[in-house]
Amino acid sequence: MTASQHDDLNDTADPDVARALVTAGELRVVLGQLKRRLRDEAHLGDLTWTQMRVILRLERDGPATVTTLARGEGMRPQSMGETVSVLKTAGFVAGSPDPNDGRQTVLSLTPSCVKTIKAGRAAREDWLFSAIRTKLAPAEQKKLAQTVELLKRLVDS
Repeated sequence: MTASQHDDLNDTADPDVARALVTAGELRVVLGQLKRRLRDEAHLGDLTWTQMRVILRLERDGPATVTTLARGEGMRPQSMGETVSVLKTAGFVAGSPDPNDGRQTVLSLTPSCVKTIKAGRAAREDWLFSAIRTKLAPAEQKKLAQTVELLKRLVDS
């Protein structure tokens, strides 16, 4: 925390600062609740956060070795090997020999996993779409769309 941010925390007599502090806290809580709800709607089973990150990394970056995955996630290769083993057993990832180094195995998502990811995203989006349409009036839906734009600005800061 910078000195300026620390001063803002101590300057709650300023109503704008106080409102920003309350908003920040409420936003953190609500986004956490939304994230959990979306995760529940995905129906991806009992995957750990680490297992999900590995799946998403393979989806985003493409096939990789255990060593590359471990480096990307800041883990020891042995720990990543255990995570990958569970994902293999569950049918989410498969390995094939590295064409450049036969001692290595290149891991990739199985077609079943890709299908599960797409279905999970569709389920989350369907739930969110339905919730927006049924819980919010048209004017509120417009406000939400404007809020999404503001959130994008926060993320890009």
